[in-house]
Parts: sequence; C-alpha cells; structure tokens
Amino acid sequence: MIGKFSLIPPSASTIAPQVDALFWFISAVTAFFSLLIAGLIVVFMVRYRRRRDDEVPQHEEHGSYALEIAWTIIPFAITMVMFFWGASIYASIKRPPDDALHINVVGKQWMWKAQHMEGKREINEIHVPVGRPVRLSIASEDVIHSFYVPAFRIKQDAVPGRINQAWFEATKPGEYHLFCAEYCGTIHSGMIGKIIVMEPAAFQQWLAGATPGAPVVPVAELGRQQFEQRGCVTCHSGKPGALAPALAGVFGSPVPLADGSTVTADESYLRESILNPHAKLVAGFGPIMPVYQGLLSEENVMQIIAYVKSLAAAGGGGHS
Repeated sequence: MIGKFSLIPPSASTIAPQVDALFWFISAVTAFFSLLIAGLIVVFMVRYRRRRDDEVPQHEEHGSYALEIAWTIIPFAITMVMFFWGASIYASIKRPPDDALHINVVGKQWMWKAQHMEGKREINEIHVPVGRPVRLSIASEDVIHSFYVPAFRIKQDAVPGRINQAWFEATKPGEYHLFCAEYCGTIHSGMIGKIIVMEPAAFQQWLAGATPGAPVVPVAELGRQQFEQRGCVTCHSGKPGALAPALAGVFGSPVPLADGSTVTADESYLRESILNPHAKLVAGFGPIMPVYQGLLSEENVMQIIAYVKSLAAAGGGGHS
C-alpha cells in the first residue's frame, strides 16, 4: 500500500497469490539448480584436480546413458510445469468476467485519465470497489505507456492505435500505487497515480457524488452525442436502403467483409472502423464513410464504442 516500504509489493488482488506462487516456484527451482551446479563444480574441481604435473588418469571414464536421459527429462518436465502453470495464469488474466465493472483508461504524457461508464472522470486516480472484478479498456493518446499496479500483479501496455484489455479484482481496501512501466518521455518518472479500493457501499456513494465543475454524463450517452453531432446516424440508420450497416446488435457478432472474410466486431475492430473505415469494408457497402483519424480523441472513440455496445445490449434500441 502507499506509504509503506516493502521489498515485495503487497498482495491485494485475486490473481496476485497465483502469480506469487509461480514466481516463488521458479525462484526456488533456479536457486536449487544454481547451488547444485555450483556445488558440483567445486566438488569435481577438488576431487579430480591434477595433483602432480606428470599425473595421468588411472582409467578411462565412460558416459552414462541413464544419467544423460535423467538430466534431459527432469529439466524438461520442470520447464513444462512452469509453462503450463504460467499459461493457465495468463489465460485467467486475459479473460475478464462478464459481470466486471468497466472503466476506460487513456494514457497521455504524463497522466492517466479514467472514465467510469456512469460518466465519472478521474486523473491519476481510479476508485474501485473491493471484491468486484474491474475490466479496464486501455488506450494511449500519444506514445506507448504501460499500466502497472504492483499490488495487483497486472501490467498492460497502452499502445497507440489499439485498445487493450486488463482486469483485476481487489481483495483489500486501501490505496495502491499505479505506475507507467514504459519509458514515455522526459517526465516518465512522474506518471504516477493510485488505485483507491473502497467498500462497495462507500464506492457507490462516491460514484453517485457530484463532480465539481462538470456534469456527469454516462459514457454511452456521450458516444450517442458524438454519433449524432458527426452525422453518423444519417447513414447508419438501420432502415432499408441505408448507405451503411446497422449497428444494433453488431458488437460481438461476426461481420462479413467485402473481401470474403469475416471479422468479429470487438472493440479493436470498431475502433479501426471509426478511424480508418476503408481498412475493412463491410460486404454490400461502399467506401463512403469519412476518415476520422486525427479528428477524434481516444476518449471520443471509446465513448462511441460504448454507445455501439449499448445498442447491442438494448437489442436494437436507440439509433442504429
């Protein structure tokens, strides 16, 4: 936690004990074989050293197939344990629960900007409830950043041009360090924030509280406003003869493309379709959509994606 010095970060998420167990297992195996090999080197140096300049071996040593097989199979088996153990943890880290609380995070020189789906915004702070999974959609406005929370054992790059995912479930209330773990410019070392883990009731009270200086508007509503202000609803009307495909229910669904292939409409696809719509043309529609690269911020893009996702959740409600 913030304010306490420790050689090892506190363990404050559901995935942290699993990561720690694998780390200590690998460390123990490394230490064991390092000491074993170093010890054998010393023993062999002493036992088989040449004691006189004219000394020669008394008999010829032959190899042992059993020994060679053993020192091949045993290390292989140990490394396979490490591999499958690590792969299992990696799969868990990359699969957020369906009921996770969703927060958009944008890295920018030199700050972290966060927005809750209810509209609450934060800079260099992210409030979350204890005991509930939290899914982060992470993007960058400029260079590569890396969202790193040591206590939660999570680290995810924020890469320009794409939206990455990370998730955690905090187990202990408190404040935990948030760092940028990728050198991102002259004030990289100052790109520090904190995750504030609260009891569920306190979090809901904080979430419902007023934000000084700005009204709190849900992210999906901000996306709808962007969608209408830029005239997207004119073509994406969902009516017969519309110039662009309908968007209601599209998120998470397969989309047939003009080149005969199919792509799943996830966040990365939607982002590319907004900023560079000609990259993957939908079958049956022409390249008439304007390119919004450089015209929309990452926050604007995430807001529009949230709006499209809300159409999928509503099963066709709203503009499409």
